Amino acid sequence: MIHFDLEGKKKKINELEQKTAGADFWDDPEEAQKTIQELNSLKEKVERFNEIRNRREDLLVLVDLGLEAGEGSAEYEQVYEEVSQGVKNLVRDIEIMKISTLLDGKYDKNNCIMSLHAGAGGTEAQDWVQMLLRMYTRWAEDKGYKVETLDLLPGDEAGIKSVTLMIKGENAYGYLKAEKGVHRLVRISPFDASGRRHTSFASVDVMPEIDDDIEIEIRPEDIKVDTYRSGGAGGQHVNKTDSAVRITHIPTGIVVQCQNERSQHSNRITAMKILKARLYELYQEQQKEKIEELRGEQREIAWGSQIRSYVFHPYNMVKDHRTNVEVGNVNAVMDGDIDLFINEYLKFSKQPR
Repeated sequence: MIHFDLEGKKKKINELEQKTAGADFWDDPEEAQKTIQELNSLKEKVERFNEIRNRREDLLVLVDLGLEAGEGSAEYEQVYEEVSQGVKNLVRDIEIMKISTLLDGKYDKNNCIMSLHAGAGGTEAQDWVQMLLRMYTRWAEDKGYKVETLDLLPGDEAGIKSVTLMIKGENAYGYLKAEKGVHRLVRISPFDASGRRHTSFASVDVMPEIDDDIEIEIRPEDIKVDTYRSGGAGGQHVNKTDSAVRITHIPTGIVVQCQNERSQHSNRITAMKILKARLYELYQEQQKEKIEELRGEQREIAWGSQIRSYVFHPYNMVKDHRTNVEVGNVNAVMDGDIDLFINEYLKFSKQPR
């Protein structure tokens, strides 16, 4: 059951406002900033709820005016059109608010670290990663999120072998955790001179950016740090200095890298953030002893393990195999219209098993 808990949010707002009024509030600027962000977020949600409630009341008034004017009158027709459009918009915004109430996980509100990796399919799979990168970038920008490319390994002939993104914005991880898994593409390959149909795969890995107050011990002797020259686009600053950073966590074998910034120091800080997130994820896996559940049931990046299929030939369809939701407009999906899949998965994941 979805419950907004308006009174609970008002109570929390009151508590936070009292906290901000304390004489020692700014003694810890970082903690103060987090409190203000939480307060502003709660206020925005309450304001959105009140705005939707007011719009509903306004529509009811319009309905009464139309009924008073009488069916068939010019005023009735005008009110009818206005109410019809208003109801559509109201239903859409209510659904958005309902979905946002599902984002109640510990890290759902955090920024998101997303990694895309080409799987079975060679150049075709690497092109598929580039297509997915465009899809997620368009989705994020439409949401008003900021997208930063932390690391990118180009394909041998075309496309991308792997790419890691930082997607910044409230609830970025909460939404994008629905995308974790293997994504399957079926199409006529533009790289096949014979025009044959190909199936290729890419994996999507999603982690929250972990706050600094989460205690993850990373001992200096447990990591190996390598520096190298950045690759890809970047103009005169590329391949001039060893600014890119690769960190290997020796006990677990986890490897992370970052080449986004020109400064080696900045890249190291970002790489450590990614390592921290991956170590926390590993800790969760060990605690719950259910790796498949926590890693989105990722297995081999190949046939039989996909969470979603994108079919361009012999018909057009995108189907999510977890929720059985499917749509026929593949081009719209590739342009970033993936909210239906995300929303249905969030609702599906809350259902009792």
